[in-house]
Amino acid sequence: MKYAEEQPLPAGTPAWSQSEKRTKVRYAVLSMLLIATILNYVDRSALGIVAPSLSKDLGLNKMQMGELFAAFGLAYSIALVPGGVLTDVLGSRLAYALSLVGWSFATLTQGFANGYHMLLGSRLAMGALETPAFPSNTRAVTLWFPVQERGFATSVYVMGQYIGTPLFTGLLLWISSMYGWRTVFFVTGGFGILFSALWYRTYRDPARHRAVNAAELQHINGGVTPASRKPRDKFNWRMALKLLGYRQILAICLGKFCNNTLLVFFTTWFMTYLVEARHMSMIKVGIFQALPFLGATVGILSAGFISDFCIRRGVSVSAARKAPLIVGTLLGASIVLVNFVESNELVIAVLTVAFFAQGVGSMSWAAVAEIAPRQYVGLTSSITSLAANIAGVTTPLMIGYITQHTGHFYWALNLMGAICLVGTLSYSVLLGKLSRIELE
Repeated sequence: MKYAEEQPLPAGTPAWSQSEKRTKVRYAVLSMLLIATILNYVDRSALGIVAPSLSKDLGLNKMQMGELFAAFGLAYSIALVPGGVLTDVLGSRLAYALSLVGWSFATLTQGFANGYHMLLGSRLAMGALETPAFPSNTRAVTLWFPVQERGFATSVYVMGQYIGTPLFTGLLLWISSMYGWRTVFFVTGGFGILFSALWYRTYRDPARHRAVNAAELQHINGGVTPASRKPRDKFNWRMALKLLGYRQILAICLGKFCNNTLLVFFTTWFMTYLVEARHMSMIKVGIFQALPFLGATVGILSAGFISDFCIRRGVSVSAARKAPLIVGTLLGASIVLVNFVESNELVIAVLTVAFFAQGVGSMSWAAVAEIAPRQYVGLTSSITSLAANIAGVTTPLMIGYITQHTGHFYWALNLMGAICLVGTLSYSVLLGKLSRIELE
């Protein structure tokens, strides 16, 4: 299978001296992955940010809002495997550019919605069109970073899931209050369309990037030149089923689903929980909502740094990558404690710890990069991401159903805690030793 990217640099390109200082283009690429991920999550979270005012304006009840949140997850889950295949076939440059412009346009159309059904269509389109994003991230990190740096690189782009909300929620709430909730979708969608053009113009794979010298290429590939690697096999759809037969992939799929349940809560129902269950004013919401997301940001960065540090100190890749998954998912169960405290300050403290833990557990992306067959990085990423994003369907519906019928969040939060415990068992018992899958 050949990637539909630019041709390699032509013969005659000057060879760099082995003694020349290594370039650091990979960090510029990582910065772009971070920005793209921030846009990804700001766009998918925008509905949750404006949910209190939007639902009132359009007359939507809790079940309908739950269905709208879940519609994104449903379309995302269904389209993930095709999205991963698209990444493997087209490469990160073209697949990501098409994905960015597509989901950004779908985000923008939500600003024109006049009721439930138009919002539903926009959310379904967003979900389907965002699917190449994380497979493209994983593929880019696998190609651009050596094994001892992938944990940190992974944590940096995954951080985009968390920092976008504390950075921009206050601004988006202000835009909503000043210009209406529709303007929020126009602004977020418009920025994504602009960034898609920048991505397509500047991104290249390492061997095709003119700013990369031989020293950085050798560092990325661990002293192995790209030409000496095993040629890629022709793509076969049966590989998806074959990969699911591996214990490591099944364990990561279950663990990611459980850990992702908390992330979905924070990107969908969190604002509604603060306003309706905790009776916070919009001013307090604007201040307090940032703290759990900042906690998650610290969690993912700490996990990536410590994991890479342990590998450099001689700890096995398997142990260094697994420990954050087990500890983070177990600690995520602490979210149930909000049911037993009265103070809003304590509630935010508990939620910050729980989301910090979810960030630590999100190091599963680095584990995927370690086990995925090199010729099927996109497909492996999409399979595990599919499992994680089933939570994008189940969590909003579960919370919507429970709150609609009980009038509070008590049992929904307890159920999320129990799901985290299941994820802990998957990572600690089922996963086993992490190693690169070699397909026969």
